[in-house]
Amino acid sequence: MTYQAPWPGVDEAREQLVGLHLSLVDNGLVAWTSGNVSARARDARGQEVMVIKPSGVDYAELTAQKMVVCDLRGTVVAGGLSPSSDTAAHAYVYRHRPDVGGVVHTHSPYACAWAARREPIPCVLSAMADEFGGPIPVGPLSAIGDDTIGRAIVATLDGHRSPAVLMANHGVFTIGPTARAAVKAAVMCEDVARSVHFAHQLGIPKSIPPELVDRLYHRYQTAYGQRDHPVASP
Repeated sequence: MTYQAPWPGVDEAREQLVGLHLSLVDNGLVAWTSGNVSARARDARGQEVMVIKPSGVDYAELTAQKMVVCDLRGTVVAGGLSPSSDTAAHAYVYRHRPDVGGVVHTHSPYACAWAARREPIPCVLSAMADEFGGPIPVGPLSAIGDDTIGRAIVATLDGHRSPAVLMANHGVFTIGPTARAAVKAAVMCEDVARSVHFAHQLGIPKSIPPELVDRLYHRYQTAYGQRDHPVASP
């Protein structure tokens, strides 16, 4: 399903990213300066760019002005700091997935444990069926600092409904139609990684049948939450 979005302007995206990065801290998904969130945006000329966290800056010190603006090749076009070391990976995703408006990278502990085992997280919880539409897949061990991880993200998620991928021996990358949606996927990924880990301590969890996964996913993606329904008159 392709999401057509009126991507936010650069200033709006910079402001949004400050709060979204703090959400990573609040949910225990990052340590020290690791991890990052980026957002697709439009500059003053209407051109698509990406806004991303600067490299190695403490989360408590992040401001809208410190967020770095890059083109979709990863070249800095605005901002006085160096962008995240994952910039090339994010840029590759944006170039090859026009439906993606946000990318997140975390080293959340339970999900990283699954990544270290190079093992997909099986779909054994209804919350997984809702959010991920099946297991959370594992991508290959990849070099850091160029677009290798981006290529692996796109290739691994091709044909998957999951907005999350565990990169082998590394961590989690999530995507979404917006940066906020990608952060939500990262939060949910760690939540289910923890729960399924606990289930494994008790025995072998039972997978949800594929046909029920399909039903749960469809219901959650199309009917859950508040929709654009008119409010009835009293």
